[in-house]
Amino acid sequence: MNAPTSKLPPKHTNLLAREKSPYLLQHAHNPVNWYPWGDAALAKAKAEDKPVLLSIGYSTCHWCHVMERESFEDESLGAYLNEHFVSIKVDREERPDVDKIYMTFVQLTTGGGGWPLNVFLTPDLKPFYGGTYFPPEPKHGRPSFRMLLERIVDLWKTRRSDIASSASELVDRLKTASVHEPENAFPTGERELQGAGHSYMHEYDPVNGGFGGAPKFPRPSQPLFLLRYAARFGDPEAVKMVLHTCDQMAAGGMYDQLGGGFARYSVDEKWLVPHFEKMLYDQAQLVQLYLEAYVVSGEARFADVARDILRYVLRDMTHPEGGFYSAEDADSEGHEGKFYCWTVAELKTLLTPEEFSLVTRYYGVTEAGNFVDHSHPKPLTGQNVLSLAQPKLLSPEKALLESARQKLLGARAKRVRPHLDDKVLASWNGMMLGAVARAHAILGDDAYGQAAERAVTFLKGKLWDPTTKSLYHRWREGERDAVQLLDAYANLLAGVVDLYEATVDFRHLEFAVSLTESMMAKFYDPAAGGFWQSSQDTPHLLMRVKEDYDGAEPSGNSVATLALLKLGRICARPEWVAAAEKTLRLFAQKLHQAPQGVPYLCIALDYALQEPRRVVLVGDFACGSTRSLIAAAHGVFQPHKVVMGNRGPVDPFAKTLPVNEEFTRAFCCTGTACQPPTRDKKVLREFLSAKK
Repeated sequence: MNAPTSKLPPKHTNLLAREKSPYLLQHAHNPVNWYPWGDAALAKAKAEDKPVLLSIGYSTCHWCHVMERESFEDESLGAYLNEHFVSIKVDREERPDVDKIYMTFVQLTTGGGGWPLNVFLTPDLKPFYGGTYFPPEPKHGRPSFRMLLERIVDLWKTRRSDIASSASELVDRLKTASVHEPENAFPTGERELQGAGHSYMHEYDPVNGGFGGAPKFPRPSQPLFLLRYAARFGDPEAVKMVLHTCDQMAAGGMYDQLGGGFARYSVDEKWLVPHFEKMLYDQAQLVQLYLEAYVVSGEARFADVARDILRYVLRDMTHPEGGFYSAEDADSEGHEGKFYCWTVAELKTLLTPEEFSLVTRYYGVTEAGNFVDHSHPKPLTGQNVLSLAQPKLLSPEKALLESARQKLLGARAKRVRPHLDDKVLASWNGMMLGAVARAHAILGDDAYGQAAERAVTFLKGKLWDPTTKSLYHRWREGERDAVQLLDAYANLLAGVVDLYEATVDFRHLEFAVSLTESMMAKFYDPAAGGFWQSSQDTPHLLMRVKEDYDGAEPSGNSVATLALLKLGRICARPEWVAAAEKTLRLFAQKLHQAPQGVPYLCIALDYALQEPRRVVLVGDFACGSTRSLIAAAHGVFQPHKVVMGNRGPVDPFAKTLPVNEEFTRAFCCTGTACQPPTRDKKVLREFLSAKK
């Protein structure tokens, strides 16, 4: 159900109307004369000698909407910006390389960050002042946005030399902060992994699960690493922490109890009240986490959550041809969470008295509610985010609850749905591809295998140029961008490797090899190690950086390192393994001193420290035994393994293994030393489960 739209032509239209980014298009009819990032804006700033307002956000960003409504839609403020500034809008999801530079600047100068990100630059792109959300009126010791603009204009007129000097000094600080010393004194070994595990476990919340306090992000790289830490060091407490965290997150309001999928984070420490937008990268990583929780524990409830997330993604976030959309908004009809919340009065109207009594108890619904959207001038009252407040049910109550759930879903489907950011990003699609492929391998649902195949076909058709071997980052409405980013290559490579290990289809391995060769050529630094976030010929960048922070998304360096370690073993490409190891050495000081910032890189380091066990499948891959053996191999928690076939660009030793044309057999190998071939799933599981 969509909100009615006016047929009157918009009063204002700026250059963003020509763009494909849903975020930029949201601002196409502001009175601000926005420019996209590129030649025209920068030429105008230089020609007119004006400061640049660089405003960065994304289409499902709640506070971006608030600042647009309060400031960027204001006629007088728009006129002031147009007179004194050149204003540029950037979608951080399309251009994480631009966002990284200026976010780092704001974090260095203010101690905080977030979106919307508003930074003031000289015409040569040097930042001299920045922050995040600025209110329309002064509050909490912060100036209004108009006051800030007037102060910037005054400084630009009266203290230009000071601005230029300060900007140059700040850029030098920025460049220094981004430099990594290639010859680190610290080894990359078990000491770093043990320190990381202790650090994470120290932050554990024993009551609510998760790590740290409010606001609480799922950050799946952290619990995924702890499962590997537990396996390496024999620490069952780490496993308990991860499983408890998974249970608590799935019981909270951050998890959509009706429609599936997770919101971006919880504003409290209990996972109860979410920041409601749903991001593709969260769904992908959380599928991986719940799959591993299921494999480690054998508890079906974790597999059920993974299936529920996938049900949501395949239903609501998938392009008809197979690619995955980026996000759904927090807001509906101008109110955060309105699509998801319920009042007692609504429930009484929809449900029978018996259903109402059960639903209010089960989901913790009260007359007062548990959520208020304080960012709206007229907040709704009595709003309830559903969570599993009292989840134990008697057998007769299960059917009653399901009846009530269907009524609620039907009623919710008639509401105005939050905005869908329908751009397709290679980076986030790579994450989701890997999650769907592993779900197919572990849960055995053919629908997941079909979804993965459709997704990789979509991405190869829309974003991959086989002639130039170039992977572009964004596709929307028939058009792709022209940007080359490490995040796109690394995450899609990791997803394709997961798909290959779930299918042993050599065509996927061939694609992985092509992606790797291009990624190495465009982004790898052979002198110092590590990968640049942008290609060398990317225009209008103040500097090239090597991203090393595994936050809500793992960094391109961390993802590339793990993918290279796996693919280097599968294809016998020692130069790829060496590049991964050199990258680990480049970031060794970070691994040693601040492992909280690099949990996914810790996962890569854990993988690098021992030879992986190889499951090599040979024979007739069309037969049912292949599927069965693949499922057995993935049904064991063994993070130090590769699953591979004997066709395509694999290690030549795999092609020497004897083939029986009638059925598939598995060779269990360490290095090139293999046990006799087997069709026995128990033998396969025992090989993968055995201690060192």
